Amino acid sequence: MVKEEPEFVNRPDNTAFTQQRLPAWQPMLSAGIVIPGFVLIGLAFIGIGIALFVTSQNIQVLEKDYTGVELNSPCYKCSDSNVKNCECKLDFSLDKLFEGPVFFYYGLSNYFQNYRRYGVSRDDDQLSGDLANFKEPSEDCTPYQYDSNNSPIVPCGSVANSKFNDTFELYQIVNGAKKLVPFDGKGIAWWTDYNVKFRNPDVVPLRNAFNGTVKPIFWSRPAYELDPSDPANNGFVNQDFLVWMRRAALPDFRKLYRRITEGDYATGLPAGNYSLEIAYNYPVLSFDGRKKVVFSNVSWMGGKNQFLGIAYLVIGSMCVVMSMVMLIVYAKFKFPEDE
Repeated sequence: MVKEEPEFVNRPDNTAFTQQRLPAWQPMLSAGIVIPGFVLIGLAFIGIGIALFVTSQNIQVLEKDYTGVELNSPCYKCSDSNVKNCECKLDFSLDKLFEGPVFFYYGLSNYFQNYRRYGVSRDDDQLSGDLANFKEPSEDCTPYQYDSNNSPIVPCGSVANSKFNDTFELYQIVNGAKKLVPFDGKGIAWWTDYNVKFRNPDVVPLRNAFNGTVKPIFWSRPAYELDPSDPANNGFVNQDFLVWMRRAALPDFRKLYRRITEGDYATGLPAGNYSLEIAYNYPVLSFDGRKKVVFSNVSWMGGKNQFLGIAYLVIGSMCVVMSMVMLIVYAKFKFPEDE
């Protein structure tokens, strides 16, 4: 028996694939290909950029700050931390139809929801309806794991405890009378949050699942009573709670509060005078933050975003300019074989 030589033991099979003899195609980039390619890419980017920029410009946005720092602010009296259950009113006018559907946001600035210690201060097992974690919340929730009486806090953690709790009501002023603008709060949270990540315990009634626990320190009511008008919108699947629990990446952010899509306002907010009544509860001055409300509509590209259109225009223009530079260089210094 002939023993196979060691140097041939690991040699690949003599096939076109293993020996890299498969047919291949490699482009031969010449000036006649590269320069027109840059021009076409540049023109395409410029066209997309113009479409994005024009669309963004047509999106209507109205922002109103209500922090109350300025003496002439209608919410100045509410900025005092010693004032409780304070309400203020923002009056504004619309010169033309604010086209619908209208999205109503609250905005916060200088608020770092992306801070790591803040972000991990939650109990995902508890938020998914695990009753065992109702009695023994995760240590990640410290210092909002237990209250001063050593009772477990549900939901625990800094994120839940700091839930935004200002409330708003919008009225249109018609002939001196106030007409309520209906808000739609259904479906404002992510589908995955509502149907996958957050679940209520399978206990009926829901309040019984919270026996032996206490509400977060900063909350005015327990999780099972977040929405007295809709029993299905309570607990960990409350829409406002879900919106808050999805943390923002940047310190200046806005979160969806309601949509205006019903009744006489299905097509938008008509021109006229409006009054926004605010229950001012959320403190922001201790960290030099600010609060605002934002009315906005959307388009096929989403909300107002001029950066995307400008970026396409800049890149497209650079491609066209580079193609012209390459054309000049090629015409002046072309190689003999290209003639």
